[in-house]
Amino acid sequence: MAILLWLGFAVTTWCVAHGKTTAFDRAGLMLWRQADLYPSGPAGLLEAVRDITALGGVLLRNLFALMAIVALFFLRLRREGILLGMTIVLGWGVNTGLKLLVGRARPQIVPHLMDAGGNSFPSGHSFNSALVYVTIALAFAAISPRSSVRMTIIGFALMLSILIAWSRVWLGVHWPTDVIAGWLGGAGWAFLASALLYRPAVVAERMMPEEEND
Repeated sequence: MAILLWLGFAVTTWCVAHGKTTAFDRAGLMLWRQADLYPSGPAGLLEAVRDITALGGVLLRNLFALMAIVALFFLRLRREGILLGMTIVLGWGVNTGLKLLVGRARPQIVPHLMDAGGNSFPSGHSFNSALVYVTIALAFAAISPRSSVRMTIIGFALMLSILIAWSRVWLGVHWPTDVIAGWLGGAGWAFLASALLYRPAVVAERMMPEEEND
């Protein structure tokens, strides 16, 4: 899963860097807009979309991450809690580095319906929300022995992060390929960290003396 997601990220990044996505980005950004360039829909929709995008903001996503880490510690899953925190912090660093490397400007062809600063590619909301929520889902899904429960938890996290990514285009602060790459990269990082870190942690846990595990 991590390989597929990062392959998609690499392809999207190459297309953006070589100017292959201009028509797609403009069409995607203008897709649901009226003549005044504001999105179509009822008056209350704007507030709802802003609430959705807030779930991927620095405050709320980090608050949920901290709550998840504390919960894992209470469940005596200290190793998993530490790995979750490491995954999120390192992933944030990766996204920041990619933004500086690509240096893409935000779209200016439609009104920005909320404040947004910094470079546009990849979308930080999309990358970090996928990273945080999918990582949390993978950590807690591993606790359940039932595959249906695990798939439900992970599926919910994926859908929530996709909604957050979509909200950034709707609000006019990102090109569609910004959020596509951001989501692919963030989710890919979560699955990669799970594959690389979780299994060695389980092996180490099993090798510890019984009294240390208690």
